Amino acid sequence: MKDIKLIAIDLDDTLLRDDLTISKRSKENIRKVIAKGITVTLATGRMFAAAFPYAKELGLNVPLITYQGAMVKCVNGELIHHRPLPLDIAQEVADYVRAHDYHLNVYVDDVLYMEQDSPEARHYETITRVSPNYVESFDKLWADPTKLVVLAEDSRIKSLAKELEPRFGHILNIIRTLPGMLEITHKKATKSNALKALAKSLGFGLENVMAIGDSPNDIEMVQDAGFGVAMENSIPLLKEKADYITLSNNDDGVAEVLEKFVLNTQKAC
Repeated sequence: MKDIKLIAIDLDDTLLRDDLTISKRSKENIRKVIAKGITVTLATGRMFAAAFPYAKELGLNVPLITYQGAMVKCVNGELIHHRPLPLDIAQEVADYVRAHDYHLNVYVDDVLYMEQDSPEARHYETITRVSPNYVESFDKLWADPTKLVVLAEDSRIKSLAKELEPRFGHILNIIRTLPGMLEITHKKATKSNALKALAKSLGFGLENVMAIGDSPNDIEMVQDAGFGVAMENSIPLLKEKADYITLSNNDDGVAEVLEKFVLNTQKAC
């Protein structure tokens, strides 16, 4: 394993426990890693506004990879990179989703918009801790959205993904990131691409990067990084691609891998 100079950590089901908190052990280890001169960032599907409180809690002062890689933004608010959905394609998807009675979230300029309240919307607000702005209609989107999110029962989400993929898969990433949630972004808006650009800006390549994740949207990042880590609670395919499988998100998996391979406070096998 080459020297690790940058560590990218997913949030949900990776760094965050099921109660959406970061353990004391993980926070302490991340601070120790930063003290060694290694850059630590978050790589999440969340919007910047939903990731920022965790970055602040960790004392991060670096660009954050958000919206699955569609937006890279510094904690001071400076926009580094943005790859939104083309407006015409976004409108076509929005029209299809709404015509089939799905709940739709639209993200523009790091603001979450919804047409209506729903149980799915209230649950989403709870887990992201971001309050939506309600608009009368998505009949005519007003700007290129960074991301679209569809919320519904998981069986309907799986069906929708199968319907959208043949029609839009050549230009969009259509990923079921969590049960009941489908995230739609630009085809080139991936965590791996954003991580590659961030590493390059810091003067090195992905071979000097550790990436830690659990979900389908983490596969490319974990596979491309110099050292890829899957959580014990990861999907099977991600575990196959990873260099190492750590403990689950509820058992301090992030802290464990940092101790073992970066802080060297555990004896590596």
